[in-house]
Amino acid sequence: MSYTISITKTEKSKIDALDFDNIPLGTTFTDHMFICDYENGAWLNPRIEPLRLIPTHPAAMALHYGQAIFEGMKAYKNPEGTPLLFRPEKNASRFNKSAERMGMPKVPEELFIEGLKELVAIERNWIPPQQGSALYLRPFMYADEAFIGMRAATKYKFIIMASPAGPFFSKHIKLWAEKRFIRAAEGGTGEAKAAGNYAAAIRPTELAKAKGYDQVLWLDAAEHKYIQEVGTMNIFFKVNGAFITPELDGSVLHGITRASVIELLRDMGYEVTERKITIDEIREASHNGSLEEAFGTGTAVGIAYIKEIGLENETIHVSDESPVAVKVNDTLNAIKIGKLKDKFGWMTKVERELV
Repeated sequence: MSYTISITKTEKSKIDALDFDNIPLGTTFTDHMFICDYENGAWLNPRIEPLRLIPTHPAAMALHYGQAIFEGMKAYKNPEGTPLLFRPEKNASRFNKSAERMGMPKVPEELFIEGLKELVAIERNWIPPQQGSALYLRPFMYADEAFIGMRAATKYKFIIMASPAGPFFSKHIKLWAEKRFIRAAEGGTGEAKAAGNYAAAIRPTELAKAKGYDQVLWLDAAEHKYIQEVGTMNIFFKVNGAFITPELDGSVLHGITRASVIELLRDMGYEVTERKITIDEIREASHNGSLEEAFGTGTAVGIAYIKEIGLENETIHVSDESPVAVKVNDTLNAIKIGKLKDKFGWMTKVERELV
């Protein structure tokens, strides 16, 4: 199915006020947004218009019952200046899996990707040229029907907005292994990128930061011993020359960067195993010297090198150096900006003419 996306341009761009060498985290937004409405069982009126406040009824169901999901993506430019998207079809698929879990309507993947392409084409000048920077894209959907009652909404908005972003972590980070609070349980919404998952993580993350840590390392809900993921990323450990990462057991997000890194590591000749991993196993590997490095993967962070893990009254030392993670990061970044051949077929060019 083909979609006609109407476009209304802003009268004056805000881009001249942005210092690309000093981009504030998460507070700068581009000139436009993509927006589409769901009513009477269909997605209607896909459009791009100037970024603005959206009128919301106080009884909008997302505010009361939490039907809200999102994705995180980035746009880059190749040496010729053509915008590139990293595996957008994977984001579209995962978005719809989140929608299904949260009782929300699916967004046709063609509409999802066409909306992204049109928005990125218009906002291409907002893509930072600096190494490690990108244009962060936030597709999201929420229930905006005005109704007080416990059921699935019948009206939704699907929106894509964009925000230029610099590098997330520039140093090795420290994680706090959380033994009290949980992120997800079997049968819950851990696989979905649902807003409520992140709301529940805010308090534990603030407590971890107060202890001097950067992120929470989440453990399983039942026994508090199996590693799941980190606050904003999946996690990999290198033990005895091979990599292990928690299996996708229904409580772990299906990270797109995670899947790509598994492919990259195997292409580089490393063994990668997806399985259950206990925090005690990692502690023992640190003690006996077989834990060589660890890193997180995610759209926002890219590859985040891990230095240590705090666990109750002790510190698990990981590594001060992360040679394989650095190689993976450099390779992944080179593919994303078109400086290395994309033999995996991950990148999608945005070759729209400017409107």
